[in-house]
Amino acid sequence: MSYEVTATRRRPQQFDNLVGQEFVAETLKNTIKSGKIAHAYLFTGPRGCGKTSTARILAKALNCQSGTGPTEHPCGQCPACQEIAKGASLDVIEIDGASNTSVENIRRIKDEIMFPPSNCRYKIYIIDEVHMLTTSAFNALLKTIEEPPEYVIFIFATTELQKVPATIKSRCQQFNFRLVPVEKVKQCLAEACAEMNITYDDEALFWIARESTGSMRDAYTLFDQVVAFSDGHITYDKIRDKLGLVGIDRLNTIFELCADSKTDEVLNALDGFLQAGVSIEQLISTCADYLRSLLLIKNGITREALLGNNVERYSKKVLGAWNTIQTERALSLYLTLYRDIRYSLSPRYEMELLFSRMCWIKDYVSPAEVKKAIDQAQALLSGAPVSNTPVSGTPVSAAVSAAAAVKAPVQPQAPVQPAVNPAAGMSFSSMQNIPAEPAPAATPVPPASQPVSNGPLESQIYTSQQSSTQTNSSIPNGMPTFSALSNVPDTPDTSGGMNESDVSSDNGPEVPAENPFNYGGELPPEQSASPAEPVTDSQDSFEGTYAPEGSFAPDNMMPPEDFDSAEPEQAPVQTNDFFTTPDGRQMSIAQLRGTATANLSVNDGLAAIALQGTGLWQIEGNRIKTTVKSDFEKLSFQKQSAVITNAVSAAIGQPVYFDISVEQKKAPVQQVITVPEKVQLVIDIFKGRL
Repeated sequence: MSYEVTATRRRPQQFDNLVGQEFVAETLKNTIKSGKIAHAYLFTGPRGCGKTSTARILAKALNCQSGTGPTEHPCGQCPACQEIAKGASLDVIEIDGASNTSVENIRRIKDEIMFPPSNCRYKIYIIDEVHMLTTSAFNALLKTIEEPPEYVIFIFATTELQKVPATIKSRCQQFNFRLVPVEKVKQCLAEACAEMNITYDDEALFWIARESTGSMRDAYTLFDQVVAFSDGHITYDKIRDKLGLVGIDRLNTIFELCADSKTDEVLNALDGFLQAGVSIEQLISTCADYLRSLLLIKNGITREALLGNNVERYSKKVLGAWNTIQTERALSLYLTLYRDIRYSLSPRYEMELLFSRMCWIKDYVSPAEVKKAIDQAQALLSGAPVSNTPVSGTPVSAAVSAAAAVKAPVQPQAPVQPAVNPAAGMSFSSMQNIPAEPAPAATPVPPASQPVSNGPLESQIYTSQQSSTQTNSSIPNGMPTFSALSNVPDTPDTSGGMNESDVSSDNGPEVPAENPFNYGGELPPEQSASPAEPVTDSQDSFEGTYAPEGSFAPDNMMPPEDFDSAEPEQAPVQTNDFFTTPDGRQMSIAQLRGTATANLSVNDGLAAIALQGTGLWQIEGNRIKTTVKSDFEKLSFQKQSAVITNAVSAAIGQPVYFDISVEQKKAPVQQVITVPEKVQLVIDIFKGRL
């Protein structure tokens, strides 16, 4: 045979030639040197790491005829060594366990061992893939391997140790073979290139070594394939083009586009990969390997054997764009996609969706970051020292003492009651024991910058220049920051603190403090209500009804009483309470509205809602003038105007028309209370977005 594959040509022939199995080689050499040879050996480990080669070397060492006995260095020249190397020895029998699984095969072995070896010292049985034997075959082998003749030795090899019965393991000396390190595989490939007079690039051999995943046989097989199309010079570019690989340079390019959030260019680059013949499974695996390397670099690991490439080849832009948590999230997305892609409707759609998500992965904030931020804010509010642990995987300055510098001396005053949010029904327990701090008198804020109250319980609220763009507080070093919120600028604080006199004074009763953290927009309308005033008999259809503030209130209904006002607000007076219909009937406006609303509720609910949203009615001839609270309600009424007009006209008995206008709201007068400095600090941290 003129050609021999590299894996067969470079099969080890000595214990010293075993790559990555130094422990096994030294143990077997010492066993032969001391003459303590066992009657059964069990070699276990992954594929291609030298189990069968070691079994043959051991057989040659025991039967080498160059000396008077077994030797740890077989000569390889005697007839016994040459026959064993060629697999032609009558006394060294290699059996494929996958093809000889029955009890009959084991019985044949039991019959053969009764005859001593013909030419060698030992009759050796090498059973490869021994885990393939049936349970009956294992049971038939037990007695034989426990007490064989002194000239018989069994060597078992398997890749799945868990399938070998414990009764077999207990009768054998077990040796665990390991995967070969990448550096040693690369060295062996370089030696093979030197033997074949082939030039190479280190990057190309390194890629082959990594793809072998620690198996020397896999490395030599892939090496032979690469040599076939390399024309005497192995380069990474040739491997990438011929085998349809992406390469680290292309990965740097597409992930830099992801870091810049250029979704259109990312999807075009992805389409280029797929058009070039790169499979989706291979692309997912390559991207996952790339992100794993980025994660290792962020944790300070720069060894080339782990990264797969030199650390300088990875894009600095991508490394700086994402923190550790975001990189972990990206890697987990690719691993999840690889598991789920077999059940996908379209693997390409899944891949495009994932790369689209990678374009905004820099805005991802993990639950752990949120929890750490809340814990640090709570510690600051309670007066405990602020932790110096980074939140987003980035270093935090050690100047945490700035948080203590902004605290004013604590006065022996009564503690401030926790702020309560009436809409959520929740109190912040972390604020219950915060002592009051002296501060300058509160500076009134112009009404234009004050928040609008939407209900009686919101009449006394905290005000601090209303929005984060108007605040002047600074965040001390050591407080949590989010990359997703970094676009909101921070400004120094000039609001000052709040003491007990800011909450209650001699001029009025103490009022409950509004939740200072609710700055995400206007507070919702107050849902509680107070009893309405008694109604007349003509308005019995609305008797006992309460109207929440901010909703439609008919002419016979009272708005809820302001709980903090000394004089309750009076209901507006309805003009033209009674009118005469064309048929001579006396009808009140309330009865007209009730009749029309009831008829519309049966046939058209949207029209009934639009009719209820109108304010007080004024009837002038055949026209009804009324108001609504917003442009949206006006538009809704106009869309239903035909249905509403017909219903009201039917109730009166003559055609009528509506004149709709939007009422002007008056801003309520509010008391200004300055936000405490610590509370404003928390507001600045979260910017109202949490």
